[in-house]
Amino acid sequence: MKYSVVVPVYNRPDEVDELLASLCSQTLKDFEVVIVEDGSQKPCRDVCDKYANILALHYYNKENSGPGQSRNYGVERACGEYVVILDSDVVLPERYIEAVDTSLSASYASPVIAFGGPDAAHESFTPVQKAISYSMTSFFTTGGIRGGKKQLDKFYPRSFNMGIRRDVYQQLGGFSKMRFGEDIDFSYRIVEAGYQPRLFPDAWVWHKRRTDFSKFFRQVYNSGIARINLEKRHPGTMKIVHLLPMVFTLGTLGLLLLAPFTKGWSLLPLLLYSLLICTDSALQSRSLKVGLLSVPAAFVQLMGYGFGFLESWWKRCVLKQNEFTAFEKNFYK
Repeated sequence: MKYSVVVPVYNRPDEVDELLASLCSQTLKDFEVVIVEDGSQKPCRDVCDKYANILALHYYNKENSGPGQSRNYGVERACGEYVVILDSDVVLPERYIEAVDTSLSASYASPVIAFGGPDAAHESFTPVQKAISYSMTSFFTTGGIRGGKKQLDKFYPRSFNMGIRRDVYQQLGGFSKMRFGEDIDFSYRIVEAGYQPRLFPDAWVWHKRRTDFSKFFRQVYNSGIARINLEKRHPGTMKIVHLLPMVFTLGTLGLLLLAPFTKGWSLLPLLLYSLLICTDSALQSRSLKVGLLSVPAAFVQLMGYGFGFLESWWKRCVLKQNEFTAFEKNFYK
């Protein structure tokens, strides 16, 4: 068997149902599916049983340890030559596995050890989900670094759509015990071992992400914290692009504070930026509502990350504290 699709799950039976249904429709069938239930109160065993006679499906239930360690648990029990790591909140187009296989078969100067693909919003997603997807993938919000065609930095696969040869995964020890940013940590270790992950643009997924702005804020806030933690683990990996949300956050606060003294003129850059986001998103989605919702989504994405970054910088770089996270328990509710 060439591919093992490994998915950690925590209280997401409905999402798993949609993901497994999309795996049933794949044009290339040379894969197994490994579902790892991470101590859920809402297990997906019944959902998996529906597909047991359709897919080469293996279901495991274990105590809660977080997504990274659950992925390692699944890979230990996988059989494929390559491991494909997916989040439970993705849905695959029918040619996803075929696109991975075709991309791996292409001519490269060196063999492909690790890879990943971009994500997109499905037509069935809610306007808020589409707006959040836009903010996480748009060039105008630094989202281009996440794996689209427009890149502001080197490509590092993310755990929502990530692949690696199984023997190399095991050789590197898989995901660390970092609570957030563990996928980037793993990507850095792949590169440090001498391998360069490749972007497969055609191997994309539909990614639901968070369903409201509150949950989205928690996600990006922890991502900002993780950025400092990652720099501590991998000195020199922080690039200018990683500082942009923090600069945006401080700039936005400064412009807001100046507003009473400038008769509101200091807000003009924020209004122009909002207009840019709204227009670009509305054109891409063909929906004015999504465009309007993309404005708060963009500010949540940039400023949530920025606030998390600033808190982590203060605690880790100034106060010299150890690794930490925020919203750890609430994040997956």
